[in-house]
Amino acid sequence: MFRLAVIADPHFHDTEWQPQGSGLKRACRSYQDTANSTRVFNESAPALRAALDRAVREDAKLVIIPGDLTDDGQRHNIEAALAMLRDYASRFGLRYFATPGNHDFYALEGRPQRKEFVGNDGARIILDSAPVAAGDDALSIAEMATLGTEEALRLMPDLGFMPDERDIYWETPFGLNPDYASRYQSVKSADGTRECALLDASYLVEPVEGLWILSLDVNICVPKNDVTDFTDPSAFIDPTNGGWPTLLQSRSYLLDWMQDVAGRARASGKKLIAFSHYPALDPLAGTAAKERALFGSVGLARRDPGAEVARKFAATGVGLHLSGHLHVNDTAFFEHGSHGFYNIAVPSTVGYAPAMKMLEIDGDKLHMRTLSLAKATGFDVAFSAYQSEAKKLGEPLNQAAQAPDFGTFMDDHLCDLVEARYFPREWPQDMRSFVEASNFAGLAQLLWAEDRSFDGEDLPLMVFCQDWYRLRKAADLAFEFIPQSRIALYQNWMARAGEFEDTPLAQKFKTVLEIMQAYIERLPTRECILDLKA
Repeated sequence: MFRLAVIADPHFHDTEWQPQGSGLKRACRSYQDTANSTRVFNESAPALRAALDRAVREDAKLVIIPGDLTDDGQRHNIEAALAMLRDYASRFGLRYFATPGNHDFYALEGRPQRKEFVGNDGARIILDSAPVAAGDDALSIAEMATLGTEEALRLMPDLGFMPDERDIYWETPFGLNPDYASRYQSVKSADGTRECALLDASYLVEPVEGLWILSLDVNICVPKNDVTDFTDPSAFIDPTNGGWPTLLQSRSYLLDWMQDVAGRARASGKKLIAFSHYPALDPLAGTAAKERALFGSVGLARRDPGAEVARKFAATGVGLHLSGHLHVNDTAFFEHGSHGFYNIAVPSTVGYAPAMKMLEIDGDKLHMRTLSLAKATGFDVAFSAYQSEAKKLGEPLNQAAQAPDFGTFMDDHLCDLVEARYFPREWPQDMRSFVEASNFAGLAQLLWAEDRSFDGEDLPLMVFCQDWYRLRKAADLAFEFIPQSRIALYQNWMARAGEFEDTPLAQKFKTVLEIMQAYIERLPTRECILDLKA
């Protein structure tokens, strides 16, 4: 039996960093920035520590990190994250295997970063890695910049990117030579006019007898058309929205390698786990097409890798793939011809709801558990900074900054995120107007004009939207934060979907409820057993 912990998207930010020349005693990001972000920053170190502690308690010596170890690939954040990992490796014998994420490093020479922090007196301070123009209140701090790919990778050889003397076997798609110089491959612009050699950090490792771990570098920076200077970060397309569709165009040789590795694993009786930063299947309970039809290409659904990726991935014979990136908790299965594979989307330690995965492979069975990190200690590391920030602004202290535990903090953060980002960006104007002016009883009346009765707690309709995003991101982990009475209400409404009014607005909310139903009925993630021969 093999036991592995999976810790995705830690987005490690070092609050103890003291940027030279800034005057900051601690590098706490502002809550205003945090409230608009899909992840939290200052809480990342306590969350990662809680995940590592859980791995130790579960006696999992092997830890997979599917990208975004840091936020955002600055040297000080990389070094601080590695210091924590190496401490656990030294004390408890943990070994780590990572893959590149879009926040870990960038292209050849890195890229600039501009972030907002809380000053010692509570005032917001902006740090910019680039020189600032006259009249710009930001401070120019060169250390803020994201590192380039090879420079960053040379800091982290013990995350699997280089062979270790304890490895039974190790290779790259290009052979046994670990030298980074042998791992550069050409990537062309969309129009084929430009070509740049970029480092492919993929590797295969056998850390213990009988287990193969396949790390796939799907974080591909494609050159833009007609660029001339590849040292300029603006010469590349940000890989955030790329992933597996980009791989089909720019690193299709990885599919041949995957097929070869899968064949060799079967022939030699090895158990194979593959992982990359990006999902290879729709991680939204199969609802991406419905979401795009309703909201357009504005939400997570725009990053659905699509049917071609699913078919070509399945054809490789790799049966199990772990992903991160979207901070979603989901298990999806795809079958095509004689091949099928699972994509397990692993939630982030700093997204809603904070969690990790624990995997046990025994023969052809995978026992998977999703372990909540809602009780992580030390999560209030920046509460004093949030208090100073609110006092300086003359505003009430945010509810999240008074949360009694990490799970509640992340739930409060999600509610802020829904109102500040998701809802105004993603929902159509007619739906937004209705939500802002209505409540649960009003929605019931919209859906059934002839039936004005409503049996339940009459809440603002924004609560319904918050529940939708809770379920979208966290699957059954969200049940801790949504009363069972509301879950039952949503299910009862869907049971009467055939009676909904045939008006455009009512039908849009019907689609939202259909998607919500799919979220509720997802494959269980808290604990399940998957058949790897399926």
